[in-house]
Amino acid sequence: MTDGGRRYGPFGRVLVIIPTYNEAVNLPPLLARLRQAVPACDILVTDDDSPDGTGKIAEEIAAVDERVHVLHRPGKEGLGAAYLAGFAWGLRRGYGALVEMDGDGSHQPEQLPRLLRALRGADVVLGSRWVPGGRIVNWPAHRHLLSRGGSTYARLLLGLPLRDATSGFRAFRSHVLSAGLLRNVASQGYCFQVDLAYRAVAAGHRVVEVPITFVEREHGSSKMSRDIVFEALWRVTAWGIATRFGRRRGARHT
Repeated sequence: MTDGGRRYGPFGRVLVIIPTYNEAVNLPPLLARLRQAVPACDILVTDDDSPDGTGKIAEEIAAVDERVHVLHRPGKEGLGAAYLAGFAWGLRRGYGALVEMDGDGSHQPEQLPRLLRALRGADVVLGSRWVPGGRIVNWPAHRHLLSRGGSTYARLLLGLPLRDATSGFRAFRSHVLSAGLLRNVASQGYCFQVDLAYRAVAAGHRVVEVPITFVEREHGSSKMSRDIVFEALWRVTAWGIATRFGRRRGARHT
């Protein structure tokens, strides 16, 4: 599985990217669990200048753990921008696999090995709440409806063979992200995740889903907003119309 503690499987070094904004309470236990679950991985915290000192806490952890790195960003610019910055950081340093993971504890680090095992035979792996074996813990009914409805809408309108296109727990082989997939990406939030899944499928990459258990955060507040939902609705609708009229552009759509 590992080579000198640095490699994981056939794709080599793994970088887990964790965007943060006001996750001071959640970040330390998350990083400790992640280190226990996948000792060979490196971790990049991309912090959007959190007022609660999350970036400072991340730096303190990085000072005693050489596999934790921190990318400070000037302000709150959104999930998509944070991941794009993290992908660029990881690709420049030659990581073979890059992982998206929320900083609020909703994604279980103990399930990351499941995604990485599946990545041996795939280009992209989504941690799915809506395939058999997947589930959600402690979500209110309206969040269930929003998530499942959003994934269903994207699947039907875009012709995606995926049950959970909005999932934010996912792993990529580096060649997927370095082959033009990220060109002109401007979407955020839920829409960013649908966007990347759509682009990967359109580009012919093998995208698979594995079941995960998603647990609602215990501390802090959700970053979900009405603007993020509206952005996802109109962008997915526009992509769907373009697809139906034969103007599907895969990695080129904006």
